[in-house]
Amino acid sequence: MKFSIERAALLKAVSQAQSVVERRNTIPILANVLIEAEGSDVSFRATDLDIEVVDKVAAQVERAGATTVSATLLHEIVRKLPDGALINLTADTAAGRLTVEAGRSNFSLATLPREDFPVMASSEYASNFSAPAPVLRRLFDKSKFAISTEETRYYLNGVYLHIADAEGGKALRCVATDGHRLARIDAEMPEGAAEMPGVIVPRKTVGELRKLLDDDEMEIAVSVSETKVRFATPAITLTSKVIDGTFPDYTRVIPQGNTRKMEVDAADFARAVDRVATVSSERSRAVKLQLDEDRLVLSVNAPDSGAAEEELAVAYADERLEIGFNAKYLLEIASQVDRENAVFLFNSSGDPTLMREGNDTSAVYVVMPMRV
Repeated sequence: MKFSIERAALLKAVSQAQSVVERRNTIPILANVLIEAEGSDVSFRATDLDIEVVDKVAAQVERAGATTVSATLLHEIVRKLPDGALINLTADTAAGRLTVEAGRSNFSLATLPREDFPVMASSEYASNFSAPAPVLRRLFDKSKFAISTEETRYYLNGVYLHIADAEGGKALRCVATDGHRLARIDAEMPEGAAEMPGVIVPRKTVGELRKLLDDDEMEIAVSVSETKVRFATPAITLTSKVIDGTFPDYTRVIPQGNTRKMEVDAADFARAVDRVATVSSERSRAVKLQLDEDRLVLSVNAPDSGAAEEELAVAYADERLEIGFNAKYLLEIASQVDRENAVFLFNSSGDPTLMREGNDTSAVYVVMPMRV
């Protein structure tokens, strides 16, 4: 195998591959990227047995062939080569070596046989549809902060992607929760998605998927089966196993009868929470909200380090309310707001609070209060 490729194209492909590779694995081949050169394309394939990413890049292929080499090592070398360099890669399968040449730099890397590389079994997908990158980016970006990190509740360690009934008919929906907060984001249901089985997309897959969704013009082909989900652009295909578990009935925790309404500038609110939380002890980070007519007082009282208080002008016309929240949760939810105003709907100091962006119900957040 022998081919030449631009540094920028190679770096993009190899960085995607090395981020999938598990750092602490016991199977040496899983630390490698499979490089396959054929025709005028070279594909770079990496897997951790749960996720597989294949990146196809145009290159000048002199001799077709394939080999596997350490993904991290190749990434480090390419990253350190000068911008605009033309890189030549030559594989000598008999010697088990891959030569990387660029200008006066020359590297000889150990390889493993391509036959040992595990390729994810292809499966039949029950549902195939396509969605614009910005739509999928919004769905996953706005929900991923609420993914649980508790390994015992593994079925919450991802984003639940499914078709649901929304106000305007059927919607493509992403939900994530860790038991303390919940995010529910809707988008218009794409054509062909009606029969899609609901799947839990793992946290790591959501992180890798983000790299595919940077191009606003891109249409992403989505394929879903009971056990796998695949996202593909013309150049990159990301295939992942889904979490084998049942996502809980989240509709039960979304409050319907919260009537006390507070409207506040989202950016001002986030900055104020951040400022008063500075003095709170890291463990609880509790912030107290005191609501009176058109006035919100945020306060923190940490006996060991001090106290803080800040007042904000808000739109609020209901009776007086005192309620406490984890500062981190409030900040994360406030930072999801794209519009100017965040609307909080309270019931009492012990009940879950609902937040949305203005009058938009396509993005809804729930946060549990804390005793302060």
